[in-house]
Amino acid sequence: MGRKPDATEIKGYTDFLDTLAAAAADITLPMFKQPVDVINKGRKLQLDYDPVTEADKQAEQAIRSLINQTYPEHNILGEEQGSEQNSSSPYTWVIDPIDGTRAYICGIPTWGTLVALNDGGDPLLGMLDQPYLKERYMGTPDGATLNGNKITCRPCTDISSATVSTTDPSQFFACDADLDAFNRVASKARLVRNGYDCYAYAMVAAGFMDVVIESGLEPYDIQALIPIVQGAGGVITNWTGASAAEGGQIVASATPELHAQVLDLLNA
Repeated sequence: MGRKPDATEIKGYTDFLDTLAAAAADITLPMFKQPVDVINKGRKLQLDYDPVTEADKQAEQAIRSLINQTYPEHNILGEEQGSEQNSSSPYTWVIDPIDGTRAYICGIPTWGTLVALNDGGDPLLGMLDQPYLKERYMGTPDGATLNGNKITCRPCTDISSATVSTTDPSQFFACDADLDAFNRVASKARLVRNGYDCYAYAMVAAGFMDVVIESGLEPYDIQALIPIVQGAGGVITNWTGASAAEGGQIVASATPELHAQVLDLLNA
């Protein structure tokens, strides 16, 4: 991990994230809510179904091409094409061209294009772009924004007042024990709303939800969301309270107090 970039460099990177979002949207939007061929990549978690579309593939390729043109010394990790080591640079762009492909193929706008810039240790910057809703969430060391406007988590400090979410409790936990852990938290919550993929994390950052719990995630599923949640004042870790950057069991909470309660319930 090298030196931290200064404000001018950060601005350059966030402007570039805007460029990447626009390039991906040029591909994903025309195919959204249209008949699209879906390929099953094989087993994922407890399912024998992991869909991918031409939009996923083309969007990732467009993002990779722009990164290689603009930052040829940087490395790349993406869901559809894997790892591309271009140099010994500490920087890696981490890409999920369509997080929520199942929502995408069902015509539901809770999917998003996720891009993070990892500095060799942690994601420094993160972006979630939902072009159909015209919502672009950005997380930087200076905070989190929605379309350039500052956002913050709401001050929920007790699970009994919290809104809790996961993508799909019937299919998306890595094992039955993880589902049981989620249910321990959900049973204490005021409200549970499921099925939002990456968009649920944006709702925590924007102050509309309070907790997201998932397991079986890959680094490209979560790294872009970490700076957004943290920049909005929230907490995001794995279920032991360590870094969320490598994926696996993930929990995001609106406040440190709430996060501590959720971790206790997950590990009870």
